[in-house]
Amino acid sequence: MSMDIVIRNARRDEASELSGLAMRSKAYWGYSREFMDACREELSVPQSHLENSRFCYVVAEHHGVIVGYYALERLSAAEFELEALFVEPRYIGSGIGRALITHAKKRAETAGGRTLIIQGDPNAENFYRAAGGRLTGKRESASIPGRFLPIFKICLTEESVAQKVFSGRNRHGD
Repeated sequence: MSMDIVIRNARRDEASELSGLAMRSKAYWGYSREFMDACREELSVPQSHLENSRFCYVVAEHHGVIVGYYALERLSAAEFELEALFVEPRYIGSGIGRALITHAKKRAETAGGRTLIIQGDPNAENFYRAAGGRLTGKRESASIPGRFLPIFKICLTEESVAQKVFSGRNRHGD
């Protein structure tokens, strides 16, 4: 499905709306109420993050309504972590997630990033692999002790070279 979306930076007053979206998106995968309650704090977007230059929150809007968002955190000059990527359940599979991850990779690379780290939900493993992620390990969930989540890495600079080669833009002078 192709949709007209606008991608823009999140505003400081949207923390609550983004927190609700994250909860709805996570619940899409059929997690129990107990699981969702345990994740609530971790899925909440603190307003302080929206005001902190170390974080970058970006939303996707469809007809003026937020239908997805992502958050990047700068870990170092060359390393970013995708802290969040959530899409409203009724839009999962519509291409919004793909548009957001593509935007996040470009944003991180433009800011000097060479690596994008992603701690993903196990249900999103295929999505992150399709986006260029390589499974590099597991990290224990901050919300659920004993639950381990897949860690992916995307090498942003290699991807740029590959894109140029495949698009024919890797000739001398390009």
